[in-house]
Amino acid sequence: MPMFIEPLLSAVLLIIIIIVVLMIFLRFVPIGLWISALAAGAKVGIFDLIGMRLRRVSPAKIVNPLIKSEKAGLAVPVSKLEAHYLAGGNVDRVVDALIAAERANIPLPFERAAAIDLAGRNVLEAVQMSVNPKVIETPVVAAMAINGIELKAKAKVTVRANIDRLVGGAGEETIIARVGEGIVTTVGSSETHKEVLENPDRISKTVLSKGLDAGTAFEILSIDIADIDVGRNIGAQLQTDQAEADKRIAQAMAEERRAMAVAREQEMVAAVQEMRAKVVEAEAEVPKAMAEALRSGKLGVMDYYNMMNVISDTKMRENIARGTEPAPLKPEKE
Repeated sequence: MPMFIEPLLSAVLLIIIIIVVLMIFLRFVPIGLWISALAAGAKVGIFDLIGMRLRRVSPAKIVNPLIKSEKAGLAVPVSKLEAHYLAGGNVDRVVDALIAAERANIPLPFERAAAIDLAGRNVLEAVQMSVNPKVIETPVVAAMAINGIELKAKAKVTVRANIDRLVGGAGEETIIARVGEGIVTTVGSSETHKEVLENPDRISKTVLSKGLDAGTAFEILSIDIADIDVGRNIGAQLQTDQAEADKRIAQAMAEERRAMAVAREQEMVAAVQEMRAKVVEAEAEVPKAMAEALRSGKLGVMDYYNMMNVISDTKMRENIARGTEPAPLKPEKE
């Protein structure tokens, strides 16, 4: 092998090693981000970027928000951004919120913005809502006045985010529920539905005076009644239902009394029939008794005919009283 080949191979091997080392270095260290940060005046060193790689932090998720904050004139340390990223927060959104708050003269420290973001709320949207209030439209709320007329109202609630109460404060659902409760209370305390229809702002004033935004993440600016309609006459319907219920109760009681009367009548009929049976049975014994009296001599023939004459006279009087002709009486044979 010629002597110049061995130095050449060594040089090529050295160049390859250098290239591989450079590729690994460039792969591990984001030189482009470091140059961008350096050009923007952001204070981040090359060893900080290496440390981010070692801590499994994406340098782009830290350096780009850092550049934005530096250009906006905000002094946010790299360590705080990296700590918020490791905690699972959205660094880019927090920095955007800080910039928006600084432009709107809203006091918002980084710690509070990070806490709001980690609490699951959109801190950027909250800052934007503080500058530009949001209108929340409630569903149709049905309420009944004292006179029994139902009113259906729909309200529009203008709210502004309260930065200080975003952590731990209630959301929009609570605002809607409280406004609906206030509408029901106001309409329910009105003597007639006409009072509410004539002064819809009465609902707004009453609801606003209750401080419904207490404990929520919002500040209520105004409550406007968007629509109010007359619904059913619930009072009349309740009276009709009550009358129908009373009618059914009365019918049931009348049916019970009728059943009892029928039962008593049947008992009386049974008693009369029993008495008639006893009378017939007793009448059947009369001829036998008379025959026995005639045989024993206790009753004579003339006594028998006198008795039959009395019976005939009695039947004649009964027929005259009823207006019918008396039937001829036939003497019974012994």
